[in-house]
Amino acid sequence: MTKIFLSLHVLAAIIAVGPVTVAASMFPATLRRALCDAETGDARTTLRTLHRICRVYAGIGIAVPLFGFATASSLGVLGDAWLIASILLTAAAAGVLALLILPAQDRALAEAAGLPAPSATAPLRPGRLAMLTGVFNLLWATVTVLMIIRPGSTTGV
Repeated sequence: MTKIFLSLHVLAAIIAVGPVTVAASMFPATLRRALCDAETGDARTTLRTLHRICRVYAGIGIAVPLFGFATASSLGVLGDAWLIASILLTAAAAGVLALLILPAQDRALAEAAGLPAPSATAPLRPGRLAMLTGVFNLLWATVTVLMIIRPGSTTGV
């Protein structure tokens, strides 16, 4: 059963987290184009598509920690330091996505459409959104490295 949980965990991470990291990374550059060239709707359409990808796959991404906990439980490593660190980093990445990136993308979509931004006092800067996305991506990269290296692992890998 462990192999099935691990396979589902890795597949969920690839299928769910991968598209979010790519779409969120593409969003700031597309936002710059949308803000600079208000005449074309192509960039705004792309922004909406990227935002939808981020929202949908973030929801699907909930499967990653669920299968991760099932895998860790079947391996008996729930108390290991590397796993606890991975859990904390995963929670931080989810927080950055849910509390910072997705709301910023909502604001950006409103600004690009010329609408008043929801509960925004200052215009959104694409650079700030790019920085938040970079932090999100670094958190996931760190979790990935921890999952591969697993300090103290008895597998010898």
